Amino acid sequence: MFRKNREHEQPILICSVNEFPDEQRDYLRASWAGVFYREFFCRLDEEPFAVLYSDVPSRPNVPVNVLVGLEYLKAGFGWSDEEMYQAFLYNLQVRYALGYDEFVKGYFDLRTLYYFRQRLSRYMQEKGVNLLDRAFEQVTDEQIAAFQLKTNMQRMDSSFVASNIRQMGRLQLLVEVLQRVQRMLNAGDQARYGEAFAPYLRGHAGQYVYRLKGEEVGGHVQRIGEFMQRLLAELRGAYAAEPIYQVLERVFNEHFRVEGEATQAKASNELSATSLQSPDDPATGSGQAWKPPTVRKAATGTGAMSPT
Repeated sequence: MFRKNREHEQPILICSVNEFPDEQRDYLRASWAGVFYREFFCRLDEEPFAVLYSDVPSRPNVPVNVLVGLEYLKAGFGWSDEEMYQAFLYNLQVRYALGYDEFVKGYFDLRTLYYFRQRLSRYMQEKGVNLLDRAFEQVTDEQIAAFQLKTNMQRMDSSFVASNIRQMGRLQLLVEVLQRVQRMLNAGDQARYGEAFAPYLRGHAGQYVYRLKGEEVGGHVQRIGEFMQRLLAELRGAYAAEPIYQVLERVFNEHFRVEGEATQAKASNELSATSLQSPDDPATGSGQAWKPPTVRKAATGTGAMSPT
C-alpha cells in the first residue's frame, strides 16, 4: 500500500545528528548530504509512484523517496549494490541525505529495492512511462550541480538512473533463468556443465548482481547470452519439451540476436513490453523461435557446429 513519506519532516530532539558539536552538525548540513536532502529528497514527488502499489489495505511501502534517492546516489557515486547498501546502513551522510538523522530508523532488506526496480521496469515496458522522469521534474540542472557529485562521478539524470535499473533487473532475470535451467538438467549434464554454471549458482540471482557496478553489467549480459546460445544448441535434443527450456528459448530471443555466428545483446530500448518479466510467466511470447547458428562444413565434409 502506497503512503507518502512525511516522517522526515518531524525531526526528533534526541538523535545521532544532535549529539554532534554545533560546528560538526553545521558542517553536515552544509555538505552535499544537506544539499541533497533539501534540494532533491524533499522536492521529489512520490505521488506518481503510487501506481506501482496495491490499493488494498496492507503494510505501507518503504518510502519511495528513500528508494529513488538511493538509486540516484548509486549512479552518482558509481557504487555497486553492496557499496550502496553498506553506505545506507553505516554512512551518516548518506542517511542524512535520505531523511534519517540516526542509525536505528529506516532499515529495510535489500530485496525491497530489487522488488521496486522490478515494478519500475515493468511499468516502463508496459506503459512506456518513465516514472523517474515525472518525479525529477522539479530537480533542475542547477540543483544537480550543487550536489557536488561530479568530476570523476558519472552524470546523473532520470534516464541514466532508469537505464541502470533496467540493466540490473535484466541481468537478474537472466541469471535466474540460468539457475532454473541448471536444476532442470539430469545429474550427468549437471556435472558436464558444472564449471560453466558455477558463477551463476552462488546464491540467488539478486546476490549475483550485488557486487557489480553499473558499467560492469553489460559484459555480464553479453557472456550470459553466449552461454545461453550454447545451451540452446546443445540441450535441444534432450530437453526441448521441458517448460524451462522453452523459457530459456524465449528469453534468449527477447534479449539477444544472432548475427552470423556472433551473439549480440539487444539494447534495453529494444526489449518489447511483452517480454518475459519472470521465469514463472508462461513461456509463450511474440518473439520468433530461436534458431541455432548456421552449420558449416568442416574440411572432412562432415557438419560441424561453429563454437560459441
